[in-house]
Amino acid sequence: MNHIEPFQVQTLAAVLFALGIAVVLARRNLFLLLMGVELMLNAVNLSFLGFSRTFAGDASIAGQLTPVFIIAIAASEACVGLAMVICIFRGRDTLDSDAYADMKE
Repeated sequence: MNHIEPFQVQTLAAVLFALGIAVVLARRNLFLLLMGVELMLNAVNLSFLGFSRTFAGDASIAGQLTPVFIIAIAASEACVGLAMVICIFRGRDTLDSDAYADMKE
């Protein structure tokens, strides 16, 4: 069986997190913004699991249980976020985030 080094796991997590940040900063579509946030949350999950395996071995439950809670929070965030996007879209007929700049106040 191939052994994966902790450096490889953390590098992959960093690349996924950087891609998520790039999507959030570069795109104006609200659906893509939510997808970028989800990508960042999954990168953090991968990092938690990598550190759990590296420092505590296979017996660590805390490092493996934390991503489960993050996934539950991300699912609820996606539901609420998509509901908000649908409600806003019905009023403005666009998904461009710049069109909602007047909602800041």
